[in-house]
Amino acid sequence: MEISFLFVEWLGKPLWMWAGFLGLVIAILSFDLGILHKENKEIGVGESIKLSVLYISLGLAFGGWVWWYLGAESGLAYMTGFVVEKTLALDNVFVIALIFSFFAVPRLYQHRVLFWGILGVIILRAIMIGVGATLVAEFSWLLYVFAAFLIVTGIKMLVMKDAEPDVSKNPLVRFMRNRFNVTDSHHDERFFVKQAHPQTGKMVWFITPLFMALVLIEVADLIFAVDSVPAIFAITTDPFIVYTSNIFAILGLRALYFALAAMIHRFKYLKPALAIVLVFIGSKIFVADMLGLEKFPAALSLGVTFAIIASGVVWSLLKTRAKPQPSR
Repeated sequence: MEISFLFVEWLGKPLWMWAGFLGLVIAILSFDLGILHKENKEIGVGESIKLSVLYISLGLAFGGWVWWYLGAESGLAYMTGFVVEKTLALDNVFVIALIFSFFAVPRLYQHRVLFWGILGVIILRAIMIGVGATLVAEFSWLLYVFAAFLIVTGIKMLVMKDAEPDVSKNPLVRFMRNRFNVTDSHHDERFFVKQAHPQTGKMVWFITPLFMALVLIEVADLIFAVDSVPAIFAITTDPFIVYTSNIFAILGLRALYFALAAMIHRFKYLKPALAIVLVFIGSKIFVADMLGLEKFPAALSLGVTFAIIASGVVWSLLKTRAKPQPSR
């Protein structure tokens, strides 16, 4: 059997590496849905923490392989991207919780929505990163645009006050309700249901609130990717490192959600820390140029990033430990 095509390079890496990674992701998702969560069930905090530890361990283990096979610089870049993307995902947890609350999605079916949401993320991030890698390879000056964007975004996060979004006023929600038949209540785990139209009596397809929640979660991730994709490209321009660190950080988001959704108020000061990280990552390329360096030291980059985020987490937990969870 001819296997030489597996060694053909695509986006800087042989096809067997891309195929191996995608095969690993499929195996992880199949194990999660086909064995661990074959039947719909509520995921408690304890199970959520165990699954989160498993997913983080898998992500770090893959980073260890990257370090061993591709070298220390690639390994450090992967770890930095993994830490940054994981932290950015925490902000996404708050939005997902709002969406689930607005559509009154039962905890029993939240894992199903998040699972299909992850599949969408894998495809959307692949497209965005592929386009980004192609543009950066063709126009290297785009890295400076990404860097400047991150600095501006970080500063805006520091100076602007948080405002809880009103899901009911979301244009996409209004569009779906105006353009499609939408049920008022959930129909178990179904995204679509066929029932009689209230005006004509004909049997037609309706979308359920569960499907609307899925659409909003996918769009929310697309919006968050506008920050996270430039952030990882500012760390490394290797598409393989960019994509794998992104996907491994996001894979465990479903598991992490059920543990963090109940205690997201404990991470009040993590957002300012994340803003500082974005400013730091964006400024690296300019600092390296001023110092005459080819690249900002990868080990220093990971150390500073981890120290800022860890400080934000510790400070948040210390400052909020005596405060009860705010009621919604």
